Amino acid sequence: MKAAQKDLIVVGFSGFGKEVFWLANRLGLTVRGFLDDNPDVSKKSFGLATVLGGVMQWQDHADCDFVIAIGNPRIRKKVLEKMCSVGTPSFATLIDPAAVVMADHVSVGPGSVICAGSICTVEVDIGAHVIINLNCTVGHETRIDNFVTIAPMVAISGNVFIGACAEIGTGAAIRQGLTVNAGAMIGMGSVLTKNVAENTVVFGSPAKPIKTIVE
Repeated sequence: MKAAQKDLIVVGFSGFGKEVFWLANRLGLTVRGFLDDNPDVSKKSFGLATVLGGVMQWQDHADCDFVIAIGNPRIRKKVLEKMCSVGTPSFATLIDPAAVVMADHVSVGPGSVICAGSICTVEVDIGAHVIINLNCTVGHETRIDNFVTIAPMVAISGNVFIGACAEIGTGAAIRQGLTVNAGAMIGMGSVLTKNVAENTVVFGSPAKPIKTIVE
């Protein structure tokens, strides 16, 4: 007998949180509500889902699956660590029906979101709590580590490695075979032709380092 489908709770009542609500509806999931620590959004609603409380109130809904819909990868990681400090929440993997993901050749970790129009081809390994936004392409043998955020319309060629908590800006393009190390940020519209060092911000065409991110 097939197990009953769990309700979903979206963590983060942001614009992207609302997009994830829409995605969940497209998948036929029931969204029980949102969780958000911002007191300004307490009890607010989107569609039929209301902000039920702060992040730590996930324990009141432990029968649900969760997805952390926060674009900033570092904040997303901190929210996960906060939730896991008091238990073991269950995280859903959401792939929009209008995304093309070769199921037999692509692995996708828990808590990850792949939005409409995106294409992941073959031998692609996507970690946990990754966001691949609208209309992106991910080429063969690419590895995307945990907590990466890929903004809309990014083109990633084959055999690329993207390290944990890296962020790829809207419309960026990454040449085949490159490495984007952990915590790096690729600016909007950049064309990446060289590897990027850890926690480094690059921008331009070709992309060049402009600063280092200090934790």
